[in-house]
Amino acid sequence: MNIARDSDIVELDGPPEFEYGQKVRSRLNIRNDGTFPGKEIGEVLVKKGDEGYVVSIGTFLQQFYIYGVDFVAQGRIVGMKRRELAAVEAFQAETQEAV
Repeated sequence: MNIARDSDIVELDGPPEFEYGQKVRSRLNIRNDGTFPGKEIGEVLVKKGDEGYVVSIGTFLQQFYIYGVDFVAQGRIVGMKRRELAAVEAFQAETQEAV
């Protein structure tokens, strides 16, 4: 069997999938795993389809990129993995700067 697990993937071999300021959408409901202060473990932080903007890019376990996404409507910044996000539209930083 060819089962892919998160532990088998090393994203840091390439560049981040998303850029600072890029608008993204949550592909899943995201629950507090205990790392989000002020919310109960298991409480939904972000619902599938919620949109936000990448405000930080970090790493986790020298393996994954973690994107800090500001979900403005929810009033919170949530750390998310690439597989939990989708680009809302192609990022055009160069085009926006030229205008």
